[in-house]
Amino acid sequence: MTTLAPNYAPLPIEVASAEGAWVTDTAGRRYLDCLAGYSALNFGHRHPDLVAAAKDQLDRLTLTSRAVGHELLEPFARAITSLTSTEMLLPMNTGAEAVETALKAARKWGYETQGISEGDATVVVAENAFHGRTTTIISMSSDPEARAGFGPYTPGFRIVPYGDADAVAAAIDETTVAVLLEPIQGESGVIVPPADYLRQVREVCDSTSTLLVLDEIQSGLGRTGATLTQDLAAVRADLTTLGKALGGGILPVSAVVGRSDVLGVLTPGTHGSTFGGNPLACAVGLAVARLLETGRYQARARELAPVLAARAGDLLAGGHVTAVRSIGLWLGVDVATRTGREVSERMASRGVIAKETHGATIRLAPPLCVTQSELHLMMDALESAVSP
Repeated sequence: MTTLAPNYAPLPIEVASAEGAWVTDTAGRRYLDCLAGYSALNFGHRHPDLVAAAKDQLDRLTLTSRAVGHELLEPFARAITSLTSTEMLLPMNTGAEAVETALKAARKWGYETQGISEGDATVVVAENAFHGRTTTIISMSSDPEARAGFGPYTPGFRIVPYGDADAVAAAIDETTVAVLLEPIQGESGVIVPPADYLRQVREVCDSTSTLLVLDEIQSGLGRTGATLTQDLAAVRADLTTLGKALGGGILPVSAVVGRSDVLGVLTPGTHGSTFGGNPLACAVGLAVARLLETGRYQARARELAPVLAARAGDLLAGGHVTAVRSIGLWLGVDVATRTGREVSERMASRGVIAKETHGATIRLAPPLCVTQSELHLMMDALESAVSP
């Protein structure tokens, strides 16, 4: 009998070591990792710069708590706000914590600056979104699997169809403090909205004095060919949540970045975290910022995007999948003749790690260090796995 809670159903692979885009299991078999920790491993496994930053910091200081300061906290905040063209950063640990922080800041901002009555604040969110699994976050979820059995739920959310800016506008009233969206819906299967969607939502938020909060925990930090996916739409959110790749695949690091007048409502005692902004996290986060400042990883995603899109198009033309969606180095595939689990297992037997999401959809997100030949290897395995 296992002593591990059964909240995951992993593939029968036990990883023992990894480097770059490849992992090796306990039996010595190598796999191309095309899940990449749900984009936490954008820079690959054990990137030497990130490992060196962590090792150096481990020899000096790992945790102070925020009861005192340390020499890396302000440099980390400056580096990430500079990278994202934002004003202020609030550090946390996990993506869900970053979303919760953004929600708290938005509500408090609404009460203090917009005259909304305490307890009445509402937030507009998108159908089929994924922002985490805390009780408050599942209260805005339309996914029965994530939501059922965990009530009572937190009120104050209005769910509208994703990709429909008119529906966002119709849901906003005098109680609305924010619109919370993913620029690309990752967990739902790499759902890409209409090209003008973010711009239109930005205009709606501007005209109604509503905050735009964009969850870039999966879509951000190079995955789609830009530092932030909102950059592709020439839009800047009022608050942006970051996570996953911010920790370089080494430890959990997350943050909310955005307007100083909004994050500034979180004064001493109103919000905090024991590990948020710890020295080890800041050391790794600074090294992540240095990698992204070169533009190399964003450029690689842009360069390989047409290769991935072309192979996905060929797959669709072959008739064994019903839809493909790609942006940068991110691909969602709806399977026609098998379950997503079956396809994942067949890909694993061919030396490629992928994972289903929502039954019949495969989500692929190889590390941004992947080569063109490795990308073809991934697509060859996928093509074989969906074929009879």
